[in-house]
Amino acid sequence: MQYVITGKVIRGDGYGKKLGFPTVNLTSKTKEFPKTGVYAGMASLDGIEYRAGIVVGPRKKIEAHLIGYNGDAYKKKVTFKINKFLREYKIFSTEEELIIQIKKDLKLC
Repeated sequence: MQYVITGKVIRGDGYGKKLGFPTVNLTSKTKEFPKTGVYAGMASLDGIEYRAGIVVGPRKKIEAHLIGYNGDAYKKKVTFKINKFLREYKIFSTEEELIIQIKKDLKLC
């Protein structure tokens, strides 16, 4: 099942940007979310579609790294199309481990 989630971009904690993978964080009134995990999908922003690595975290926090996007999306409308489950959500022991995994995830996107 493909999930489509639309909402407004909100400020995150900046952690993805710190790691070198800035994300757009989404607030949405969508009732149906996929299970917590990492997904490959698409994101539509300003009429342009980007391949995206999408994370559905605990408490229905959703964010995505838009491959090739480097603008400021704050307060803009974005639509995520979640296509393929990649892996379970996981807390990593070190930032280095997380960065290695993010690179692997994005190759699959």
